Amino acid sequence: MVFRSPLIVLLLLFFAAPALALSDGPKDPPAGNLQVGRTAPDFTLKTLDGDSVSLSQFRGKVVFLNFWASWCPPCRAEMPAMNRLNEVFSNRDFVMLAVNTEQDKVVVEDFLSKRPHDFTVLLDPQGTAQNLYQVFRFPETFLLDKEGRIVERFLGARDWSAVEFLKRVEYLVKE
Repeated sequence: MVFRSPLIVLLLLFFAAPALALSDGPKDPPAGNLQVGRTAPDFTLKTLDGDSVSLSQFRGKVVFLNFWASWCPPCRAEMPAMNRLNEVFSNRDFVMLAVNTEQDKVVVEDFLSKRPHDFTVLLDPQGTAQNLYQVFRFPETFLLDKEGRIVERFLGARDWSAVEFLKRVEYLVKE
């Protein structure tokens, strides 16, 4: 019986260690231009209405750049908080861009018709911006300052309406 306890502990460690290692997100800093402090790469995508939008047109505003997919449960879960964040800062030097990746416009429109939102949704059906930003897990969000520099990169869903994050955005908007 004494032999079984250490064996169980070893087996648990063997199987749990990889999961724990993955849960912390990327260990290495992003390659190239995606490092904090660097200018975010520019891209041009279409809105649901078919208008072209470039990231660079928002210089002078704080940008909340979120990559998501409708099939992603954490993406769906964070959308109400994203909407609240956008409501707080919508009349300020702030813009929220939610980039839907690799999905057809009809799928996105159907999904959003059941979920009220006031932020700009961009379509990236070919994954162009997704690849440019090296986004392979969803949701993933970049916070950019008014100069277009990456302030922070967030992997996973968050409560974007939490006081700490609101203070961070407020500081950037006032800067």
